[in-house]
Amino acid sequence: MASKLASFLLRRSASNGRVVSRHQCRRITATTPRASSSLNVHRDAPNNNPSIPFKFTPQNEKLVEEILTRYPSQYKKAAVMPLLDLGQRQHGFTSISVMNEVARILEMPPMRVYEVATFYTMYNRTPVGKYHVQCCTTTPCQLRDSDSIMKAITSHLGVQNGETTPDNLFTLTEVECLGACANAPMVQINDDYYEDLTAETTVDLLKSLQAAAEQTGAHATGSAPGLAGDAGKGAVKGAERNVQGGGERTSKNQGRGYSAQGVKLPSPGPLSGRTTCEPKTGLTSLLEVKEWSDAKMRQDGAL
Repeated sequence: MASKLASFLLRRSASNGRVVSRHQCRRITATTPRASSSLNVHRDAPNNNPSIPFKFTPQNEKLVEEILTRYPSQYKKAAVMPLLDLGQRQHGFTSISVMNEVARILEMPPMRVYEVATFYTMYNRTPVGKYHVQCCTTTPCQLRDSDSIMKAITSHLGVQNGETTPDNLFTLTEVECLGACANAPMVQINDDYYEDLTAETTVDLLKSLQAAAEQTGAHATGSAPGLAGDAGKGAVKGAERNVQGGGERTSKNQGRGYSAQGVKLPSPGPLSGRTTCEPKTGLTSLLEVKEWSDAKMRQDGAL
């Protein structure tokens, strides 16, 4: 019995010795450092610093009051997103002054407003051109050759992703899915969607917008010269005005158009000739339906 107990104690002591002699360490891991802090760090600039005053115009002040009525008074901080959007539309971008004014109106810490503005990419933290071209390159657009759309834009305008043309007319941004997957590839320009694009129709669209800006003299604020006096890369010249996509349709791929200030522009939506997102080759179902009406709905009151 004593020999068995001694053997057991020797094994336990040897095991404990191995545990003590084992090197104790804990691995420390770190996340990958961000290559850029442009999204979450503010640095004062001549056109974006707290000393630049910002106030909503009288017209927009009425809109602010209307927006605030949508929320209970104790939850008016929930209006931070629509007010930031309104400030961006008035000022041109979401500057630090815009954010501070929204914080004042909503009686919330400025940092809480900064958190919202730096999280959502639709708030432009720096100035953008008159036409903000947002090109989608997510999977559905990628499968329909959005690379050729990006290449056409960068080649025609002479700018890369995140850059603005010297005349402050166009800013190019590569974005994620914009929800028009059935009509890919597409771009969003300001508030309008242009879909079913090809490299050729994309360049035509840019030329139309350039011609409209030249015709009306409507440029983004700043000291940059107008297109008429700055015929640089991608500038529009005489015969290129009223290009494809507007006015009378000369081919199916030119889509619908309208005239603005004497310049023909493509209408937002598909530029391939189809109306919405119906099959390009024509309808294959519901062929007997000419127009939806009550006659097509249930009459038994169940719905």
